[in-house]
Amino acid sequence: MRKIPTLFQRDPQDRKRVLPEADPECAWVLAGEGVATRKYDGTCVLLDDDGVWWARREVRPGRTRPPGYRPVMTDETTGKTVGWEPIAQSSYASCHVEAVARSTGWKPGTYELVGPKINGNPERTAGHELIAHADAERFDVPLDLDGLRSWILAHPQYEGLVWHHPDGRRAKIKHRDFG
Repeated sequence: MRKIPTLFQRDPQDRKRVLPEADPECAWVLAGEGVATRKYDGTCVLLDDDGVWWARREVRPGRTRPPGYRPVMTDETTGKTVGWEPIAQSSYASCHVEAVARSTGWKPGTYELVGPKINGNPERTAGHELIAHADAERFDVPLDLDGLRSWILAHPQYEGLVWHHPDGRRAKIKHRDFG
């Protein structure tokens, strides 16, 4: 798991907003490569190939990493390290137990854990659920800043979009990026 870069460059004066220039790392999206999918508003979890569940965790610079933490990358701008911690020690452990119990046949991959005790439940689910990122809704969306802004602002029920390139690269844009 690598932190997904934002499609457009961030405004250095206000990092919550984006500029009209694409991040060079994500220019492939504007070239029409990849598939746009719904970005769910929850917390990311991973079921690894050994059947072990992990929770995404960011660790700020100077903070102690939790036991069993597996770092993946450090953001050069913020200094935050992104990685995985065992789900059982995550603050979302009980929510995860509830979500896993709702179904069977889980396959290795990443999921979005959503529900009443996660981020204020913007997905409006009755209970805690796991949504496979591989099964996310797909969309045909405009590929320019103004078109994307209009599309996203017309769909406030979605946190944003994530594009998936066939080679594994990803890019995102969030509703809040447009202030």
